[in-house]
Amino acid sequence: MPSILFERHKQVAIISLNRPEKRNALSREMIAELADIFTSIKQQSDLRAIILTGAGDAFCAGTDISELTVLDNERAREVSERGQSLCHQIETCGVPVIAAVNGIAAGGGCELALACHLRIGAADAQFSLPETKLGIIPAYGGTQRLPREIGEGRALELMLTGRTMQADEALQVGLVSSVVPLAELSIAAHALACEIALLAPLAIRACLEAVIRGSLLPLDQGLALEAKLFAGLFATEDVREGTTAFLEKRSPVFKGK
Repeated sequence: MPSILFERHKQVAIISLNRPEKRNALSREMIAELADIFTSIKQQSDLRAIILTGAGDAFCAGTDISELTVLDNERAREVSERGQSLCHQIETCGVPVIAAVNGIAAGGGCELALACHLRIGAADAQFSLPETKLGIIPAYGGTQRLPREIGEGRALELMLTGRTMQADEALQVGLVSSVVPLAELSIAAHALACEIALLAPLAIRACLEAVIRGSLLPLDQGLALEAKLFAGLFATEDVREGTTAFLEKRSPVFKGK
């Protein structure tokens, strides 16, 4: 049975972690498979949105602990860099990635969700970075992305105590944009993906770049990046289609050109 499932529904892709007997704990092979998938996504120009979720009753329980017990210093650095590279691929793939979080998202699983652009939680979703309970720290980007999402104090409190954040608290602090009943999670994620898919893909890509790159820049440089991306879109057919359709009071048909 494949440990990663990939489906296409027209312009929306669904990627499912498929190791339910291990609560979708990430093995080295799964990380490599996910990296290959996100590499191939750059060649799928008609893809408009991606949903990342987990099979069974968990999103992802983190890194497979059995693989950590044999690491030395050098191999541990390789594991961290491999996980960081995957999360960077997700974040910079140019297509909105929606994490549909069912059940536990712990450790590396929480870091996968953090790398996604949008997160929807089921009512049973649980988020944690409990690595300090194992004598280690989050190493797939969690120490950097979580403070940017919910603030340094809240992020440190989660990491230093290793406690679990329930779905309602995750919604309150902005870690997820919405919480829905578990039975409605896939429907809600697909509806959001389809809503995004109707809009101008080049503008969507530019929004992602402006926010992701801009968050690492001083304000004046971020504003310069925004202006550059805004201006560049006026060389595209999509801008002409969008503005013309608005004036003609019809729905635009964007082609990503």
